[in-house]
Amino acid sequence: MPLALLALAIGAFGIGTTEFVIMGVLPEVAGDFGVSIPTAGWLVSGYALGVVVGAPLLTVLGTRFSRKKMLMFLMGLFVVGNTLSALAPAFGVMLIGRVISSLAHGAFFGIGSVVAAGLVAPEKKASAISLMFTGLTVANIVGVPLGTYIGQAAGWRVTFAAVAALGIVGLLGVAKLVPETGRPESNDIRSEFAAFRNVQVWIAMAMTILGFGGVFAAITYITPMMTEVAGYSAGAVTWLLVLFGVGMFLGNLVGGRFADRALMPMLFTALGALSLALLLFTATAHNKVLAAITLTLIGALGFATVPPLQKWVLDQASAAPTLASAANIGAFNLGNALAAWLGGVVISAGLGYTSPNWIGALLAGAALLLSFLAAFLDRRSRSAAGRVVATSAPADSSPVTARH
Repeated sequence: MPLALLALAIGAFGIGTTEFVIMGVLPEVAGDFGVSIPTAGWLVSGYALGVVVGAPLLTVLGTRFSRKKMLMFLMGLFVVGNTLSALAPAFGVMLIGRVISSLAHGAFFGIGSVVAAGLVAPEKKASAISLMFTGLTVANIVGVPLGTYIGQAAGWRVTFAAVAALGIVGLLGVAKLVPETGRPESNDIRSEFAAFRNVQVWIAMAMTILGFGGVFAAITYITPMMTEVAGYSAGAVTWLLVLFGVGMFLGNLVGGRFADRALMPMLFTALGALSLALLLFTATAHNKVLAAITLTLIGALGFATVPPLQKWVLDQASAAPTLASAANIGAFNLGNALAAWLGGVVISAGLGYTSPNWIGALLAGAALLLSFLAAFLDRRSRSAAGRVVATSAPADSSPVTARH
């Protein structure tokens, strides 16, 4: 695999760290600015909404530039946003910094996926994409716990300053290692939007929203679930999240490897098993050991869907993949927001802290049904294309030898 993938993974590591580390230092941030925890929660939801908006917006604006230059610009934007967060004199300024950071998120992963896939042979595209996303998964194993520790020991501003420094490393890595490919083949904005005429692109994004949303329905409320139901101490939650991150890391690599061999069967298996694991989590959450095992499994199965889903979008929008790829990254975050809201609804209804697992299982199950539909439509399309080729082939015009 090319070294350029390392640069993309470093950028992904920084982005993954800044996305999730805020959850570990939220009380400290709220205390410093004198706001409530729910108000400080806007730093999480504002980031997610920024990803949804920024992914397609910056990708469209970047069609006039080479993908390497856009990746460098996005990492620069990421550095500016995190620096502003670290130096913010007021809560509103920090929220602006978070939104600026988030604008880089979706476009970086969207454009980075296209770049990663273009660096390798066609049969290794999903593996290349998964290696880039490895940075995001490792962030949950190393970056988030370490950033939380630094924030609690030295102050949350030091955490965001360190993340900004990571962004500088990522920027230098992209500048040094990612090859210059010139402007995208399809730099016409209308061509990029034309990819959305393919219903398969919309189905893929719906699978992303529902499938990964299933994971976040459970993980958003993992702290009360583990402390109030499983019986863990509050301090143990950090290490439980590390286990979840380990699962994400392994699932991402396995998903990329097997998606290159059999994309749809890999997706069927991951989504089906994810739905079952979320369903079982309702029961296993009452036992410490089983809860930890199930949490790791959910992380693995959830991220096993990421490389195949991202590659499926690239395949379906092959003529102009950049915008569709970035929009699919936004779909991940839209799924997170939707699932978190639905999980809160069922908890507020008095159904208990394990009830979001039912929501997650239903969302993942719906994504599985959509994957069956996508596979059916793909087979039908290929079959129709084969019939057209057979019909349009010239008839055999070789002379017929008379038989005597």
